[in-house]
Order: sequence, then structure tokens, then C-alpha cells
Amino acid sequence: MADTNLAQAIEAADVSRFYDTNIKFLLADKQILARVLKYAVSEFKDIAIQDIMASIGEDIEIETRPLDAGLSNLGRVNAANTEDNIPGEGKIFFDIRFTAYHKETEMKFLINLEAQRSSDPAKLGYHLENRIIFYLARMISAQKQTEFFHSEYDNLKKVRSIWLCISNSEDGDSIEEIGLNRNTVFGNKENLYDMDLMRGIIINIRSGESIKDSQNILIAMLEKLLSEASVEEKKRILTEEYGMIMTTELEGRMQTMCNWSEAIMERAMEKGMEKGIEKGIEKGIEKGIEKERLNAIERMIQAGATKEQIISFGYTEKEFAEVERILCVNV
Repeated sequence: MADTNLAQAIEAADVSRFYDTNIKFLLADKQILARVLKYAVSEFKDIAIQDIMASIGEDIEIETRPLDAGLSNLGRVNAANTEDNIPGEGKIFFDIRFTAYHKETEMKFLINLEAQRSSDPAKLGYHLENRIIFYLARMISAQKQTEFFHSEYDNLKKVRSIWLCISNSEDGDSIEEIGLNRNTVFGNKENLYDMDLMRGIIINIRSGESIKDSQNILIAMLEKLLSEASVEEKKRILTEEYGMIMTTELEGRMQTMCNWSEAIMERAMEKGMEKGIEKGIEKGIEKGIEKERLNAIERMIQAGATKEQIISFGYTEKEFAEVERILCVNV
């Protein structure tokens, strides 16, 4: 069913939706992506940050022209919400999808970065690992007629699907990998062909004000970036501790995200107050009705009505016993 104007307006009013969008735009800054590649994708670990940034683009280009006027090559990748349309299967939307060129090995990588609020199967309704495998499979199969043609399967490019999972427990900071393994289950045949064609990477970060700095440099940086600290504090940390340059766009994205964070907290507080008032009124009404019913039972007992007669009027045995207990105490 196509979205109506009303449906779109309702979606537009959801501040948490815009908050998520701003997180994705913030993560898509090349300074952030370069650090994710360096510390989460093993092929890039020995490459300098500046060289990784230069390798990031929409295609095989090493130097990518800035997409926004007035910005340097430190700008974000223009790949947020990249669409992958499969006939008969519907559309898949990737949060961030880009290419990175490994200069030393002359290898092109297809990268997907997803921001995920939770990895808990109870909340998601599925195991995140299965979704990651699905995304990896699509990134492989989508290369047909784009990265290779006919039976040129050796021209497949390596794919990496990186999942940033937020709101883990205090000791939940970790990085996990999912990949292909080749095992000889019979015989002694040895094949040294590299099977590392696709790999899923899960970066688990924590949320909260009281957490200690992670021992992992990438997780520590991401937790500071997505924390509830002020923009000025984040700017100081990112420049002094992680050597980032405050471009107009990076600073603007952090400011916007902080504004949305404050809006979400204000809305939550307002809703909490509204719910508290509503619950107070409801409880007050319930207590008043309950007290009146007990008073009615007491008057009937004093008028000489039997237990059976009182219950026949719609009162419960529990209520009758409660009134008898009160009367006995007051004697």
C-alpha cells in the first residue's frame, strides 16, 4: 500500500526516526568510516587514516571529489540509504554503502555499514547473524553484470558488512566476525585459495553515562561520538584524542544529533509526566470505587443483611471478608 500524505506526515513527526537518520549521516563522514575500516577490517589495519580516507568513494577512484560545495574531501560519502532492488523480492535499503580501494593489493572492497539499536533476538524477532548473512549474500550476487560478467567469478570483489550495535551492557563492548571457513572433512587435500570473499563484522558498543572507556580505540571513539555529551565536549575529544578535523559538515551533524537527542528526552519526559498523571487519576478513581463498595457492604451488614444477600447484590466474598476484618479491628 502506497504511503498517504497523512502516513508520511506521521513518520515525519517521529523524532527518533530523524535521530537514527542523523546517526547514519554522522557515521558516513569519511573520517569516521576510515577509522571503522582501520580498526574493524583487518586488510586496512596497517594503512594510515589519511590514505584510507583517500580510498573511500562511490567507485574505484582513490581521490573522490567532494559532493557538497565548500567542503574538502573530508565530507561524507553520498551513499546513505542505498537501494538494492531485486525483482520479485522487493527493495533492500542499506544504511551506508560505499567502496574502498586497497592501494597495496590493488583490491576493491564493497562495504556496507549498518547502525543497529539492538542485537537481542527477543527484540528483533530474528537472529542478527542471519540478517548479516543475507546482506552479504546480496552484496555478492548483486555484482553480476556490474563487477563481473558471464562466468568470470574470479572477478568478484570482497564484501564487508559492518554492523554497529548500540545499547549493550556495561561489559558488552566487543568486535565479532562472521565469515566463510574451509575445512577438509576427509582426506589430506590442501587448497590455499583465499576464501575470505565475504565477512560480517559486529561492533558492539555501550550506552550510558557511567561506563568506563573501552580498551578498544574504535569502540571508545564511537561511544564518545554517540554519547549524550555536549557538542563542544565531543569536538574537544575527537580533535584532541582522535586527531579529527572539525569540518563544517561533521560539526553540523553532531549538533543536529545532539538537538534530536534532547528533543527525544524532552518528549519522553513529557510522555512520562502525562502517563503519571493519567495513572494517578485512574488509581484515584479505582480507590474511590473500591472504598465506596466496602462502605456499602458495611452499611448492609449493620442493617442486618446476610452474607448471601450481600454477595447476591454483586459484591465479592473477598470484599465481604475485608469489611468483616475492618469491623473486627474497630470493635
